[in-house]
Amino acid sequence: ISVPGADTRDMQEKQLLNQMADKEQRPLPGRINYAGNLSQSERKLQEAICVLLVELCERFTFFGIVCNMILFCTAKLGYCNYQAAIVNMCFVGISMLTPVLVGWLAECFVGRIKLVCICMFLHFLGTALLPVVAFPFEDIYIDKRHILHTLTQREQKIVFYFALLTASLGIGGIRAIVCPLSAYNLEDCGLKELLSFFNWFYWLVNLNSAVVFVSISYIQQSVARNLGFLIPFVSMLMSMITIHMVRGEMIYKPKTDSSLLTTFGVIASALKACCVRYHYFSGGMTNWLDHAKENYGGQYSETQVESTKSLARLFPLFAFQILYRTCIIQIPSGYYLQTMNSNLHFSGFVLPVAAMNVISIVPLLILVPILECINLCLFSSKDTGQSLTVYIVVGQLSAALSVMVAGFSEIHRKHFPQLEQTLSEEVLLVSSMPCFHLAPQYILLGVAEALVTPSCSLLSFWLVPERIRGISMHFLTLFNGAGCFMGLCLVLQGKLILLQMSALSGNWFPHLLHEGKLERFFFFLASLMMVNTLGFWTIAHRYVNGSNLCHQEWEGSRVSGIVS
Repeated sequence: ISVPGADTRDMQEKQLLNQMADKEQRPLPGRINYAGNLSQSERKLQEAICVLLVELCERFTFFGIVCNMILFCTAKLGYCNYQAAIVNMCFVGISMLTPVLVGWLAECFVGRIKLVCICMFLHFLGTALLPVVAFPFEDIYIDKRHILHTLTQREQKIVFYFALLTASLGIGGIRAIVCPLSAYNLEDCGLKELLSFFNWFYWLVNLNSAVVFVSISYIQQSVARNLGFLIPFVSMLMSMITIHMVRGEMIYKPKTDSSLLTTFGVIASALKACCVRYHYFSGGMTNWLDHAKENYGGQYSETQVESTKSLARLFPLFAFQILYRTCIIQIPSGYYLQTMNSNLHFSGFVLPVAAMNVISIVPLLILVPILECINLCLFSSKDTGQSLTVYIVVGQLSAALSVMVAGFSEIHRKHFPQLEQTLSEEVLLVSSMPCFHLAPQYILLGVAEALVTPSCSLLSFWLVPERIRGISMHFLTLFNGAGCFMGLCLVLQGKLILLQMSALSGNWFPHLLHEGKLERFFFFLASLMMVNTLGFWTIAHRYVNGSNLCHQEWEGSRVSGIVS
């Protein structure tokens, strides 16, 4: 039985309760409620810090594996110099390419959370197996007569390669899923803010690598060389703990409106249409990629094709990075061999070979704050685009000069008498030239890294629409990895060519560096790099105009957002 007016009273009571609740939630006069904003900002800050910590831990393990790999391969596994250099370049190149592969798997086949767990396990397995290869099992005894376990050299190589492969796959998962640049929330940043981010990001990464090259290289070479590969394992544990602290919030989920497969699909569809219907080319088309549009018989939307067109404009920029990356890869390969075959004694102390890499890092650590002051004080946002291309040209020129100086340093090194030097309990016949004579080539490559890498990353990120910025960075990574493999091909091809020539020609990477012609390799690479620099200089104006156009569009969108 309904009582007359009961429904009306119930409605009035509910309205009164709602008003009282609103008054309780409303802040008192004179006070501002920052709780919601503070918690959100704190959460974003926590995520950014955790992502950065994982990034630094991953780079710590990577540099820890790379820093003395050539010495380990030659002294422990009995490899020749060129074989050790090839193994090193292969690992670096694969570690650059696996993020693209893992990103593709995450998009198409495996969930991101499941895949990152698999990659973490692979990285853990790889860094755990490396000490098995490095540890001297012949020194462990059950008693005075029996050895606990011994690995043959063939077994050591199998375990070593398997560990490198699993570690590189794990590195790809961490870089692609846990630590992509999109996880740092850079969507609302302008050109100058992005330049500051990339400068300081690579500054931190190189500071981390400097710590690795000084500490791990000395441990591996002198104090407890068999514990050297345990440090990447410990660093991996730190990464796992960091990921465990912020499990769900840390794994970045990209937007699904564009993917790497879509980009390749647009290019493949346009190429197929150009090959089949080239004589029916429509006059309304301004670009060959327009063949992939639905309006012209393709299967992709206007937005997808236009995004791919903006990405295709960056391909020349990416292509000119291949030779530059080949020069940079000389630090852990060609330059490392030069240093290893020089006199490392300094005031009664034997310097670690990889510690010379710090000389290439110091210019970057010094130049980044200086460049930041120049960008903030002298350049406006409109001028930043032009300054980026100038930085790349000057940096590539510095890389070419570095390799050229390395060639003259190699000639200079051979004029010194030889002496015996002990590295990792192996006696090597090396030049008596002090290793510090090689400092200029390291410094020039450090200057090149400070100028080129942040600038090229910024152009790759800024000159494409927001939805495909992650894909643009993937392509930059692909071309950087191609630079590592190009260096590998130059070593192999140069070896084959010189073997076919007379015996007086020598070899680029012989087992005894004093008998080889490594300077010819450096001069050849320097000449290629000079041509590469001139080639980029001729097309640099495209990216200046594109940068200014993108900045105007960003300013317009920001103003419209403020007005709305």
